Amino acid sequence: MKLPVAELHIHLEGTLEPEMIMELAAKNGVELPYASVDQLRAKYEFSNLQSFLDLFYENMVVLRTAEDFREITLAYLQRAHDSGVRHVELFFDPQAHIQRGLGLGDVIAGIRAGLNVGLENWGISHKLIACFWRHAPAAEAMDLMKLLVAEKHDIDGIGLDSSELGFPPELFQEVFAYARAHGLHVVAHAGEEGPADYIWQALDLLKVERVDHGIRCLDDPTLAQRLVVMSRDVVLAPARNDTVPIQEVSVQTARH
Repeated sequence: MKLPVAELHIHLEGTLEPEMIMELAAKNGVELPYASVDQLRAKYEFSNLQSFLDLFYENMVVLRTAEDFREITLAYLQRAHDSGVRHVELFFDPQAHIQRGLGLGDVIAGIRAGLNVGLENWGISHKLIACFWRHAPAAEAMDLMKLLVAEKHDIDGIGLDSSELGFPPELFQEVFAYARAHGLHVVAHAGEEGPADYIWQALDLLKVERVDHGIRCLDDPTLAQRLVVMSRDVVLAPARNDTVPIQEVSVQTARH
């Protein structure tokens, strides 16, 4: 018997399996720097977060159409269903696709189509969260935020992801305030590579409802207690931390 599971931290583009990457590349005429699934799978050895992100963004170039986004969403939901998942809160990176010339509406429509099939076929409820790149200018995120609202794109919330060090949450205060003012949920990756102070900023300046990763809260007992008092969820990713080294002490502590 499988217990019902809620998956609160999943990046759609990161669910691409090597086999599907190669299939979509062939379908869409995309030339990849590896000739086989085995060559691609051999790349899944990471020394730090940036090496993981480099492959993450490299592989998503195979996504070209709304149908591609529907297909990968359904492929993920099938695996999720088989694992007992009954609710998913799905991240996607709109900037990664817009800069490749894809239409924002097509991207979101394809994902939503897959999510709706998952709800109908397997009863998996869902939320869709548009994540902004923290390594890109905050002004770019603000322009995109306004576009998402103005064009009434079907999202449930926003997040903050990508390279963390040197890009503190305080840079995105205006973006998150705008999202909250328009009724969107707000979450943020914080304290993954960056210091505990980034988590404080996410709580106090961005006013997030949930902290993603957040392992560096263990470096600050006052912060850890604050999270308890505020009843703020911290969504750890221990399997990801095993694969992508962040900081050995924090990861080992998080396992306990």
